[in-house]
Amino acid sequence: MAHFPLNHPLRPLYRTLAGLTGTYILIFGCVSLTRTVGNTLFSRDSTWALGLRTNLAFAIISVIWGLILVTANLIGGNIEHYTNLAGAVLFMVTGIYMVAFMQTAANFLNFSVSTAILSLVFGLVLLVAGMYDKTGSPERARTEQAFKTTSVPPRTAPRR
Repeated sequence: MAHFPLNHPLRPLYRTLAGLTGTYILIFGCVSLTRTVGNTLFSRDSTWALGLRTNLAFAIISVIWGLILVTANLIGGNIEHYTNLAGAVLFMVTGIYMVAFMQTAANFLNFSVSTAILSLVFGLVLLVAGMYDKTGSPERARTEQAFKTTSVPPRTAPRR
């Protein structure tokens, strides 16, 4: 099982980066909606917003995921942790899929090379944020730190 550090000292930086990523995705989705309204859902025409090719379906998905990421990073805690990890997987899988099928009819989100690259970059930012933004109690963080620095786990007081 994967191990994620608790209460990492750079957690606020990672949370900010994930929040900014979500904000950009939300703004991109809103601008895309204004440019693609009236088009068919999976249109393959040359509609661009903020330097990325888009269609109505991609605009709607961007607004939804932008809201999810911004809300989760405002709430914080482990909700933020799991949302960032899920977003990382989603953006990386989507980016790889769209690179593989860019010149075919399977490019239903109307991705271009720049859109696919930015999707992969956002996936990596969210992955790094998700790896280092897990929270826990100070006692649990101390226990984890002691376990990492010694070969014998420390004894903890029994729970009542």
